Amino acid sequence: MPSADSATESTYLSPLWRGRLLIIAAALMWSTSGFFAKAPIFDQWPAESRGLLLAFWRAFFAALILVLMVRKVQWTWKLIPMVSTFALMNWTYLTGMVYCESTLAIWLQYTAPAWVFLISWFWFGERPVRRDWVLLVFASVGVLIILRAELFGASLIGVRYGLASGVFFAGVVVMLRWLKDYDAAWLVFLNHAVTAVVLAPVLIQTNIYPTGNQWIYLAGFGMLQIGIPYLLFARGVSAVSSHEASGLTLLEPLLVPVWVFVAWHQSPEYTPPALTTIVGGGLILTGLLLRYLGKTAERESEPAKAG
Repeated sequence: MPSADSATESTYLSPLWRGRLLIIAAALMWSTSGFFAKAPIFDQWPAESRGLLLAFWRAFFAALILVLMVRKVQWTWKLIPMVSTFALMNWTYLTGMVYCESTLAIWLQYTAPAWVFLISWFWFGERPVRRDWVLLVFASVGVLIILRAELFGASLIGVRYGLASGVFFAGVVVMLRWLKDYDAAWLVFLNHAVTAVVLAPVLIQTNIYPTGNQWIYLAGFGMLQIGIPYLLFARGVSAVSSHEASGLTLLEPLLVPVWVFVAWHQSPEYTPPALTTIVGGGLILTGLLLRYLGKTAERESEPAKAG
C-alpha cells in the first residue's frame, strides 16, 4: 500500500519540474517578440534609432509592472555585471531585429546555449548528463543549418548585433543562476529599470514619442513579452541548471516565426521562413523531445548549488 509521502510526491510537482514549467512558460511569452517589434505601426520610426527606442519602452513598461511584485530589496556587487549585461542584451537584440528579419535575429541570439553550456559546467560545476549532450548536439546542428541559409545576403551590421546579443543573453542566464538566492522580482525589476535609465538619453535626443495605439503595443511588449516572462525565468532557473534552462528556451525561436506569420503574413514586408529554417527547427524540436520524452536508465538529479 503506497505511503502518504509517495501520494504527496505524486500529487505535487518536484522543484525541478516546477522550474522547467516556469521556463517553458517564459519561452512561450518571449516568442511573441516578433509580433511587437515587427508591427507595422512602428515603421514610421527611423530604422537607425528604432531598436533603441523599442528597447527603452519595453524596459520602461516591464519595470512598471515588476515594481509591484518586488518583495525584498537586496544589494550585492554582483548586481552591477548583471544589469550591465542585461542592458547590452536588450540593445543588441532589438537593434539586430531592426536590421535583420526577426527569425534571423532570434536565431543569432540563440547561439547562447552553447556558451551557457560551457560556462555552467566550468563555473558552477553543473555537469551535463547524457541527455543534455543529445539536446546540445541536435540544437547546435539545427541552429547552424538555419544560420548558414539565412546569413546569405543579410545585413552585416544586423548579424553583428545578433551575435553580440547571443553572448549577452548567455551572460544574463548565468547571472540569474548566480543570484538565485535573491528575490527574483527585485533582480528582474532592476534589470529593466537600469536598461530604461541607460537608454533614456536616446529617447530625449531623438525626441520621438509614441502616439495612439503605439502605447498599447509598447505596454504589451514590456509587460507581457519581457517583464513577466523574465520573472518566471528567474524563478525557474533557481531550480534548473543554467545549461538546461538555456536549452528549454529554444522553444522561443521555434515559435517566433509562427506568431509573426499569424499576425503579419498579409503585410507586404512579410517574408516566410525558408525550408532550412523548418529543417533546423525540426532538429531542435527533436533534440528537445529526446531530452525530455525519451526513456533512459539515467537518473536525473537536482542541479548542483551555484555559488
